[in-house]
Amino acid sequence: MTPAARVQAAIDILDAVIAAARGQGASADRIAADWFRQRRFVGSKDRRAIRDLAWQAIRHCGEIPSSGRAAMLALTQEDAALLALFDGSNYGPVALTPGEPVATAGVAPRWLEQGLAATGLGADEQAALLGRAPLDIRANRLKTSREALAALLPVPSEPTAAPDALRLPGGTQAESWSAFEEGLFEVQDTGSQLACAALEVQPGETVVDLCAGAGGKTLALAAAMANSGQLLACDIDRARLQRLPDRAARAGALAETRLLNPGREAEMLADWAGVADAVLVDAPCSGTGTWRRNPEARWRLTPAEVARYATAQAHVLRLGAGLVRPGGRLLYIVCSLLADEGPVLVEQFLAGQAGWRAEPISVGAGRAIGPGLRLTPFHDATDGFYFSKLTRAW
Repeated sequence: MTPAARVQAAIDILDAVIAAARGQGASADRIAADWFRQRRFVGSKDRRAIRDLAWQAIRHCGEIPSSGRAAMLALTQEDAALLALFDGSNYGPVALTPGEPVATAGVAPRWLEQGLAATGLGADEQAALLGRAPLDIRANRLKTSREALAALLPVPSEPTAAPDALRLPGGTQAESWSAFEEGLFEVQDTGSQLACAALEVQPGETVVDLCAGAGGKTLALAAAMANSGQLLACDIDRARLQRLPDRAARAGALAETRLLNPGREAEMLADWAGVADAVLVDAPCSGTGTWRRNPEARWRLTPAEVARYATAQAHVLRLGAGLVRPGGRLLYIVCSLLADEGPVLVEQFLAGQAGWRAEPISVGAGRAIGPGLRLTPFHDATDGFYFSKLTRAW
């Protein structure tokens, strides 16, 4: 493909991504994969170049663009060579016309930028939310150690702040390795691993992963517990939870799964009420801390949606608290950096629930904010997380 044809292809993908963002449709990754699947004649180099252009434009535009062309034109303001490709050549973008709309550069829609700034995130920290994420893996201590795993990997790695974490070169296809098939590691961001470590589960304990999803944190908890004790993984999403048994089998991890019905969660967990030593509440959230992986996600959010998330978070936090025994502990986690989903929500819980207090967290990274800890890409080279460790009085 010519450079101009690559630009037009990126514009076509951007048009689909923008439409999906407005209509809560498919993710950008899925849209790009489908676009390339329908055009198998596009070679691997062209695919990489087209994808890089599209994702560069997504990261560049704060407000949702009016079109893929407007998004790409925003990039040309800093790239004269790219601007020259809007020349009307075959398969390329049509020639420029005066007064065409150009998308606005920025980190996110203005209301989100203001929300992040209100929590103390400056311009550099906000910009880092749109960088390129590294690839982190967690050595499965049920089968190996971080040092032993590093010695057998086919690419260089380096340890990170989490006790079992290794960081690999970007773009590494780690899940294609035999070590992955053998269950020696899981792909998991260092921040996610640190959140699990903050709960400090021990062998022999009774532990609940309340919003387990596909079970990444469940597997980390099972490894920390050395498969000794009871571990229950719950979720209301059948499709995601059904992935856990196969993952657990590969990892050699022991965990019970329980599918919950929305609105009946407490009833379906009545046999676990007040008995857990530790509960992990990885609450559904806006995902503002994961924009490095899903940069178009910031175009999908609205203030009303964040408010709905906060309502759901308060619900699952109360639900998780009801499972904790006297003297037990709970870790509340969101991969969001908005105050209403993190410190504000936890402060409201503590104000309304007698017998609970926040505990200091020390995991070798992060900074204290309210009754918890915050991790950011800028300071910690992780996804953005907020977590708070709460204990129930005897």
